[in-house]
Amino acid sequence: MKVLITAIDSKFIHSNLAVRYLKNFTKDLDYEAKIKELTINDREERILEEIIKEKPDIVAFSTYIWNVELISRVSNLIKRVNPKIEILYGGPEVSFDSRTFLNNNVGEYVIEGEGEKSYRDFILYKLGKIKLENVKGLHYKVDNVVYSNEKRPLMSMDEIAFPYEEDEDLSNKIVYYEASRGCPFNCKYCLSSTSHGVRFLDIDRVLNDLMYFINKKVRLVKFVDRTFNCNSKFAMAIWDFLIKQDTNTQFHFEISADILKDEEIKLLANAPKGRFRFEVGVQTTNDDVLKNINRFVNFSDIKEKVLEIESLKNIDQHLDLIAGLPGEDYDSFKKSFNDMYEIKPEEIQLGFLKLLKGSSMREESDKYGMEYSPYPPYEILKTDKLSYEELLKLKKVEEMVDKYYNSLKFNYIIKYFEGKFEKPFDFYYSLGMFFENKGYFNRNIGNAEYYKVFLDFNETVLNDSNKYLNEIVRFNYLIFNKKRGLPEFLRSDMEKEEEKSIKEKLREQYSFKEYHLEKFGINLEKYISSNETIEEDSYYVFNNNNEYVYLQNI
Repeated sequence: MKVLITAIDSKFIHSNLAVRYLKNFTKDLDYEAKIKELTINDREERILEEIIKEKPDIVAFSTYIWNVELISRVSNLIKRVNPKIEILYGGPEVSFDSRTFLNNNVGEYVIEGEGEKSYRDFILYKLGKIKLENVKGLHYKVDNVVYSNEKRPLMSMDEIAFPYEEDEDLSNKIVYYEASRGCPFNCKYCLSSTSHGVRFLDIDRVLNDLMYFINKKVRLVKFVDRTFNCNSKFAMAIWDFLIKQDTNTQFHFEISADILKDEEIKLLANAPKGRFRFEVGVQTTNDDVLKNINRFVNFSDIKEKVLEIESLKNIDQHLDLIAGLPGEDYDSFKKSFNDMYEIKPEEIQLGFLKLLKGSSMREESDKYGMEYSPYPPYEILKTDKLSYEELLKLKKVEEMVDKYYNSLKFNYIIKYFEGKFEKPFDFYYSLGMFFENKGYFNRNIGNAEYYKVFLDFNETVLNDSNKYLNEIVRFNYLIFNKKRGLPEFLRSDMEKEEEKSIKEKLREQYSFKEYHLEKFGINLEKYISSNETIEEDSYYVFNNNNEYVYLQNI
């Protein structure tokens, strides 16, 4: 018997944790299990071809909001090509309406909830070792009638198999890992609120697992623990261990900033720069809205801890906001954005409320006049406080923040505009409307155009001269992009003779096969340090490693 355990990931660089758990939890059983990882960007025809050519007896799909509709279509195609192939679904998207899902889709089986032990028992059933009705957590279809077995209790973390193989190539992957399951909090929009309590792996097991990633030289390990620092002793032991390692691997943790303790921050101060990355779910800075979603914390407490981490200058922070929360109107969300922007984290994620199956937020949707899409990912369309048109405006802001702020490649340009608007939100909204009016959201624009947008925006929207901005845009462009063949709008007015003379002076210090010389009409050192724009020639050399050197006394 061959089972193809199939993941359709959102991106190629992601590694699916669930399918690896299932395979390794059953590796002692007498059957053939093979993992197949594809992405939602693959064509249905290719996914179908990849599955059929494996000649599986059973296809097991890992199902989420981002892939369920694609999986449903592919499953239908599988059955049309070979009706004898059985289909098993599992994952969060089929765990809260399993019977309905099985009734409405082709396929024979759905595993509800935590999957490892149910999948193992399912394989034992297929091997003739146990009866079908004894597979806890399983729903199954016979002659178009759906039957449901007894629910399965949560398993002990000690039973979980390490998901990765010793010979697995993870060099180009974002690797996911969990040291705990569950969450101590009860946020209404989150599926973690449906189960109570937190279970932890043995700390020695965790440290041993982490050495596997370090030895593999994995680029990024993302802990999927819902609130990593809910157990201070556990979190500190892991952080302390990772701080002491000689590695370039970065570790990403989702934390609750307000519960960070002084001793934790003192420990984190010792982390090498870039070793850790924290994701903090702020969601809103409106304390009344926080209460509406069962988050009993004040933004001031979150901000205090986030700023303490920021002051360490060694940990990147990713802060989340959610638009469409109950009780938050457009003006309140704008304030939330401006409050959070003031912190200046490395990344701001502006997300939109998703009313997930099984979440209490979906059950309370009528209370707050919420309309949401009935199709995955069940995103909010409007509330009694926020119109559909206002949500569209926020989506434009989100795209500008993601493209320009989060890329970290436009910081000096953004700095120029921040002083020209009363609030940060106003800048990103105005830029988003400019994109909309120019039709840029509806077509692909080239890399250089993303820089030129600012010059056009400054002239047409702000009616301002580009005399200084042109120098800043060129400087910012040269840090991150190719130095040869600059677009016409980014070329300097340095004369050939002047360039030749300066290169001659510097030829012993710099190889101009590797470095690019550029002249600017403003003192960029002053601009960088104090935001002043002073007309004064300044000279820099740039290399291809995003490094630049200010040339004094030229």
